[in-house]
Amino acid sequence: MKLVTVVLSGGAGTRLWPASRQAYPKPFMKLGGSSLIEQAISRGQACGTDQLLVVTNQEYLFLTQSLLAEMADPPRPHYLLEPRGRNTAPAIAMAALSCQQTHGEDAVMLVLPADHLIPDTESFVANALEAARLALAGHLVVFGIQPTGPETGFGYIEVPKVGRESQAVLRFVEKPDLTTAQNYLATGRFFWNSGMFCFTAKSILTALAEHAPDVLGAARQVMASGSDEMLPASGSVGSAKVSMFDAHTFGLQPDISIDYAVMEKASNVMLVPARFGWSDVGAWPAVAQAHTPDAAGNTMGSTEDTHWVTINTTGTHVQVDSHGHKVVATVGVKDLVVVDTPDALLVASKQEAQNVKRVVEMLKERHIDSAPYQTTLLPPAVQRPWGTYATLKEEDGYKVKRITVRPGQSLSLQYHHKRAEHWVVVKGTAIVQIGENEFPTKTGEYRYIPLKELHRLTNTGESDLVLIEVQSGEYLGEDDIVRVSDIYGRAKK
Repeated sequence: MKLVTVVLSGGAGTRLWPASRQAYPKPFMKLGGSSLIEQAISRGQACGTDQLLVVTNQEYLFLTQSLLAEMADPPRPHYLLEPRGRNTAPAIAMAALSCQQTHGEDAVMLVLPADHLIPDTESFVANALEAARLALAGHLVVFGIQPTGPETGFGYIEVPKVGRESQAVLRFVEKPDLTTAQNYLATGRFFWNSGMFCFTAKSILTALAEHAPDVLGAARQVMASGSDEMLPASGSVGSAKVSMFDAHTFGLQPDISIDYAVMEKASNVMLVPARFGWSDVGAWPAVAQAHTPDAAGNTMGSTEDTHWVTINTTGTHVQVDSHGHKVVATVGVKDLVVVDTPDALLVASKQEAQNVKRVVEMLKERHIDSAPYQTTLLPPAVQRPWGTYATLKEEDGYKVKRITVRPGQSLSLQYHHKRAEHWVVVKGTAIVQIGENEFPTKTGEYRYIPLKELHRLTNTGESDLVLIEVQSGEYLGEDDIVRVSDIYGRAKK
């Protein structure tokens, strides 16, 4: 059996703002020491597969590669890069066409969203292998979650009888109101739709041809428009196969979920009841539940640099992302979520946590160049293929950044029209190219890059290079970068 893990990675995760941003969405958040996308990939590896297909936005390529390089057993994935989000049916159709071409039509596709939390890997593997056997028999398999309450935020799946065995699906139903959800639970025959699937490439392509020919036809057009490249990966993973597609052709695909397009219509759908704990980490209370509480029910998802003082505090979750040491004190509070980042602070009751997405909507109504709007887009530490940068201070005429470059990595050879830069290395060793000259630069040493001067920074050491950059000029936007050459393929041709 050829088993291929297909990871669908994207989504805004607006209910998890300010930790989740448009450029750093929920799959990249870390819970339990690793990101959710790493955990999804590891589950696929535990099932015995060494074939990985990641469908993600093209803006997330280098961030994904960087995270995968940190894994104990780094995979070598094939990336299908979406120019824009287009829902799960087009993504799965493209993945199935790719699997058919690369691995054959009998390849079994284990389709996993990149943003789920499943602590019990052993039970997941047992369920996944059961699903794979059903897939080889020609079924379209969906993983069903035993409801723990009358949840109105999930779709439901009905099966014929009460039990824990795999069964044929009677119907998919939409997110219900509270009374309907309570009735569903009373029957014992309804499961939450997890959004995880298993089928052969042949079975899902046949189903798409029958029930959603427009989706399949559009996906074929997109695949025909694609081009493949082998790009160097961040870290030690090695090269990665990357498929990129024409943006116009991609945008012509129907925006529809695989549930609507196929699963609700097909007659060969089976449900495998999950025997593992599961969370879609849809809001901050779910994040809190993923941590071990203290005696008062408080949880903390912060780094070791955060010190939390609690006085008469119960049921509260604190999460801090700070550029340095941070003290948090809570006095006389109950059932709160407190999330502090360098550029945003969220204080919410757990009962109102679903409404965090409304905060993001309100911020997006502000002008696109405003600081409030920017907090919905970029995380405090912005990921780049070579490392990260964080803005420490910005006022009219100047900006201060902390730049971290991974060993062996290099920024593009570039220049700026409207700003000069001052670089001070505070950790590590570098080669700084200014014009045609290269200058070895060590900790404590300084370089000045004049306006419109070609320059490049390379980490020549064996550990992270950290420098402080001070920009000065009339305009300090990130779009004032002209890349002349770039090892990551970002230079304009």
